[in-house]
Amino acid sequence: MKRFIFALIGASSMALLAAPASSAENVCGKRDDIVTRLENGYQEFNSAMGMSTNGGLVELYTSENGTWTLMLSQPDGVSCLIAAGENWESFNSPKSASQVF
Repeated sequence: MKRFIFALIGASSMALLAAPASSAENVCGKRDDIVTRLENGYQEFNSAMGMSTNGGLVELYTSENGTWTLMLSQPDGVSCLIAAGENWESFNSPKSASQVF
């Protein structure tokens, strides 16, 4: 799970860096405000977390209907949404790609 989340962060970061600045806005703000919006607006709740190598807190929020959001909270207090999507599926134990696909 840890490797998957870091791979997802890396892929998301590359996609964000490759996109023109005018094509998307970063959604950043106070962590508590973002968490409240995820919970109340999307019924997404914290289902995984870990520390990035730069000291940031990476959190995955998921809902029962499959929506998900990945958030990075920096040590300076700024939190940003770095990826979101649908059809999230959690596994009880780690699986190799051949077991998933």
